[in-house]
Amino acid sequence: MTNDATPEIGDHPERHRYELVLGGKLAAHVDYRLRGGDTIDLIHTEVAPEHEGQGLGSKIARYALDDARARGLKVAASCSYIAGYVRKHPEYGDLLAQR
Repeated sequence: MTNDATPEIGDHPERHRYELVLGGKLAAHVDYRLRGGDTIDLIHTEVAPEHEGQGLGSKIARYALDDARARGLKVAASCSYIAGYVRKHPEYGDLLAQR
């Protein structure tokens, strides 16, 4: 990373997204939609251009998937980044909702 700030990641349900803040500024987010009370649809991942290539997309993807597991939710990976992350990390494959 370009600075020594520790990323802060959290769920912001009022905005329907997970946010990763670095140095007091939003650096990445994953938008989601809850479906039927048992599924979270991860619909879009975005990393600020100045933070691309620093692994922040992976950090927030992992956080979102770990949070879904902790909450007992299945995951619909509408976001191509999240879908690719799950393909590369098969330990999250059991979270995927059946289509």
